[in-house]
Amino acid sequence: MDGGVVIVTNSVVAVRVTSTLSSFESQRKFDRGITVAELKGKLEMIVGVPASSMDLEIFSVSDKFLQKMGNDEALLGSYPVDNNCRIHVIDKSGQVGELFDVSKVEKFELSNEAYGQRTDSARSFMKKHQFGHYNEDLVAKKKSELTAQEEQQKSAADAISVGNRCKVEVSGQPTKLGTVMYVGTTDFKPGYWVGVKYDEPLGKHDGTVQGKKYFECENKYGGFVKPMTVTVGDFPEEDYGLDEM
Repeated sequence: MDGGVVIVTNSVVAVRVTSTLSSFESQRKFDRGITVAELKGKLEMIVGVPASSMDLEIFSVSDKFLQKMGNDEALLGSYPVDNNCRIHVIDKSGQVGELFDVSKVEKFELSNEAYGQRTDSARSFMKKHQFGHYNEDLVAKKKSELTAQEEQQKSAADAISVGNRCKVEVSGQPTKLGTVMYVGTTDFKPGYWVGVKYDEPLGKHDGTVQGKKYFECENKYGGFVKPMTVTVGDFPEEDYGLDEM
């Protein structure tokens, strides 16, 4: 019209869709020319609520409630539906949340024996490719190495006696001098251990570990080390100048 104002409205509107069945929000586009009944049919595929059990509500871009969409024969465009507004689907069937209640899902259980017979399982794959503990050669090699280490530690422990003066050399730590106070196995870790009373307060305890007393010494003067780090010999206690005037 001459001198008139023409308002052009986009026939497609982009909206946010939510429902009482889920906390997730999705973005969808709909033609303003479809009826509310047709809209419900499309929403059924999106939110999983039967169209016959739906109530629809419109919320503004700022999530302010606007109105219900109560007339199935009305066109979508006849409602205040703007881009980025929200259409909320309410499930009237009374099955709210049922799709997400895992307690009602029948659980599939498989015995260890039956699982072991399957050819499409992770266990079967690992066995076929000899991964991890299914690699018999690797397992045997590690077991042999562990046995050799244990024998080596025992042999070293047998050569150490309580009362021996010793030098302790642990990687990354300063060399320490002390006296052997304990040799043998412990409750706190497997294998053989040597308990040492150091000449200086370079230890961790007073001979007690996890509540068990293995030997007597002042606090911070005691420590446990592996036998291979201990050398026994004539290591006199150093004079730290306590008698100097």
